[in-house]
Amino acid sequence: MSKKTDFAVGMLFAVATIIFIIIFMTNDTFFQWAFERHHNMLSWYIRPLFIIPIVIFAFRKSYTGIFASIFALFTSMFWFPAPNEVSPQVLEFLAFEMDYLKGEWNAQKTIISLAVPVFFFMLLTAAWKRNWRWLLGVIIGAAVLKSAWSIAFSGEAGMSVLKPALAGLIICIGGLWFYFRKHKQAAKK
Repeated sequence: MSKKTDFAVGMLFAVATIIFIIIFMTNDTFFQWAFERHHNMLSWYIRPLFIIPIVIFAFRKSYTGIFASIFALFTSMFWFPAPNEVSPQVLEFLAFEMDYLKGEWNAQKTIISLAVPVFFFMLLTAAWKRNWRWLLGVIIGAAVLKSAWSIAFSGEAGMSVLKPALAGLIICIGGLWFYFRKHKQAAKK
């Protein structure tokens, strides 16, 4: 794929992601439908794994790969069917998260929410520049901050985020270590 085509397709995925977020935040029926499926813990475990392709595509400087992976990360919350049973802790945390997203937006919430685009900017910049220490710091920092935010703002219910966050962190670091080790070995040959 040419660089021009890669950029154009990547921007289509970026726009699709923005459209998804706007529809998600403004269409109550879609919002409720998506959150019913987000009660499925598989979506909690799969979402952090998209960090791996995002980083690899940033390393390869592929806009299509980066923004297709980001689109997949955002939409993965509703890929799985709504579960038959949900733990009370998960129900409580998701009720908090839904109220948080649909509640009044003030300066504090806006500033906290800016952490998401800042995270992606830092992640992509670190991978694009191949700064492995910064990349590792961003990935670990995101997992810690997401867990801390969840617990600080939703109390005991936020503890339900810890297992998926820790599993995602371990798999991301292991997967990226494996990829970059193989890439380094291939470059030596």
